Amino acid sequence: MLRSSLASAVLIAALGGTGLSARAAEPLQVTSPDSNVIVAFELKSNPQPYLPGERPYYRVSCKGQPILTDSPLGLDFKGGRPLDQNFEIVKTGLATHDDRWENAFGDRRFVRDHYNQLTVSLRELQAPGRRVDLIFRAYDEGAAFRYVLPRQDGLEKFTLSSENTGFYFPREVFAYALNLGSFTSSYENDYHRVSLDEIKPTSIVALPLLIEMPSGPWVALLEADLTDYAGMYVGGVRGLSHALMSRLSPLPDRADEAVVASTPKATPWRVILMGSQPGTLIENRDLVLSLSAPCALADTSWIEPGKAAWDWWSGSFARHVDFKPGMNTATMMHYVDFAARHHLEYMLIDAGWYPAHDYTHPIDILHHTAETDVPRIIEYAKSKAVKVLLWVFWGAMDKHMDEALALYKKWGAAGVKVDFMNRDDQEMVNFYERLVKKAAEYQMTVDFHGAYKPTGLRRTYPNLLTREGVMGLEYSKWSDRITPEHDVTLPFTRMLAGPMDYTPGGFRNAARGQFKPRNVEPMTQGTRAHELAKYVVFESPLEMVSDYPEAYEGQPGFEFIEKVPTVWDDTKVLNGEPGKYVTIARQKDNVWYLGAMTNWDARDLEIPLDFLAGRGGLRAARTSGQEYEAQVLADGPDADKVATSLTISKRRVKAGDKLTVHLAPGGGLAVILTPVM
Repeated sequence: MLRSSLASAVLIAALGGTGLSARAAEPLQVTSPDSNVIVAFELKSNPQPYLPGERPYYRVSCKGQPILTDSPLGLDFKGGRPLDQNFEIVKTGLATHDDRWENAFGDRRFVRDHYNQLTVSLRELQAPGRRVDLIFRAYDEGAAFRYVLPRQDGLEKFTLSSENTGFYFPREVFAYALNLGSFTSSYENDYHRVSLDEIKPTSIVALPLLIEMPSGPWVALLEADLTDYAGMYVGGVRGLSHALMSRLSPLPDRADEAVVASTPKATPWRVILMGSQPGTLIENRDLVLSLSAPCALADTSWIEPGKAAWDWWSGSFARHVDFKPGMNTATMMHYVDFAARHHLEYMLIDAGWYPAHDYTHPIDILHHTAETDVPRIIEYAKSKAVKVLLWVFWGAMDKHMDEALALYKKWGAAGVKVDFMNRDDQEMVNFYERLVKKAAEYQMTVDFHGAYKPTGLRRTYPNLLTREGVMGLEYSKWSDRITPEHDVTLPFTRMLAGPMDYTPGGFRNAARGQFKPRNVEPMTQGTRAHELAKYVVFESPLEMVSDYPEAYEGQPGFEFIEKVPTVWDDTKVLNGEPGKYVTIARQKDNVWYLGAMTNWDARDLEIPLDFLAGRGGLRAARTSGQEYEAQVLADGPDADKVATSLTISKRRVKAGDKLTVHLAPGGGLAVILTPVM
């Protein structure tokens, strides 16, 4: 963990006493370090359709433009009066903070955490005078706030039924909404661009929620530091336009209970990310990590990001082999050999290696089947310098966590993929943290599937390499929903929260009108170059190489998958628009990798290479004359009809140059830019 330029000091602590003058004071506010973002707080009475009474409200603006107008704050307690009105301000405080921390497992190596903070301490005027602190932070990249309930008499233990946090926009805006319709979900669905007024009070819309403000910045709503609390969604507000209200995931079989806790207690951060372009939000999303607890592990040297061979997506299929493909020792060793030949760090043994009735009804996760000798496979993989990951159903892992992890570590497994949680209530949130913490004790990595969105836990426990929580390529086995349009929506929506185990890499690519869902040897929609670009565009420190070995051997483009890293030193979003196209460049050491994808519309792009200038700037780069060799993997001239068509070329380029490329319908581009010494 790197800490530098640390400055954190309280600047103001005032407004004690009766609180009467505080209630009449001007709105309190905090401004971002660059002075563009302002968060204001006020106790006030608003006319209908707002609720009656003097209540706490916050507002957010960016460069003088309102982002959120008066938005309410409040907590509802089961069996008690809501904590949402008739307050006095007993104390306020301003602070500033500026440091930098190191993230060896993300898309930017060094992250600056720079903000100004306002703390407002409130006390109810009625007995028993309950207290709540509101903490607001203003960043150059956006704003964040949370509730803190201090330790206090009369509120030692409590149950929250809801959190009434509003996000009220000043005018009509559009949202890219993932309306799940249920609190029990794997977050696997389509995003739809809708007017905010189409989101109903009964809607259960997942975060991140991307907001398009006409003639204004782009905005995303997220949450960070979700710890011992319920996951948050949003729905509409009855009687109000352009307004959203928080909805907490209830505990199982307790619809009126979301959080059971005791004071002191802090809620997760509610995050408003802002950017002039949708791609700016991708570059700014480290804010979720900065708002989360620092790394809890003294040693992270054993955590290895990388790529994994994987038997499940292709249907345990193989061609021209002398064994029967399936969940058995021979097939798994075949995949290990493939991983070793192509320098993949991992082999993932998916469902079926232990006795089970089906995916969610395991018989015994502490023994392997006779057909799949897991210890032998792991020992064989070790001899080939390949690590092995094991798939496990979450419910069985919850029951046998210590015993199972100890056994898998004894066998030599490097990590686990845990599946089918499909919830983010408080109990399930705590399971996630309990598992990654226990796995770290055994120096094992974790991949969550059937999962909710990331909220920053990977900063605290970086052995949590990735998670699903996304409708990924597996859906191509039974549906036509994984379209190029879906692919170029995800970077601006789900990926804002963090890594996503989308599982790319299918090499049976289909042009428009040629795709057919199938379970064995599944296809992908879009071109070969589109599929390669996913390894740059989609972030995941653990990345699947999803097809079976023979699908890759000797195929053009596979050399790019072999070379592309999975963690990065820097990331630049060069252009893009949700649902239409995207171009992202990422740097590892001195080499840049570039990926571009389009929807079903063919597209001509002129991609500036100014990012090659680095911190020295374009003028310095031109003076130095530093050249790069660009290996360009692009759609072939007939890729609109033959999706596997790929052209591979090399050229010399430098900062200030532009790449002019044509993307076929559903097409893409993958580039490696290596300095010429």
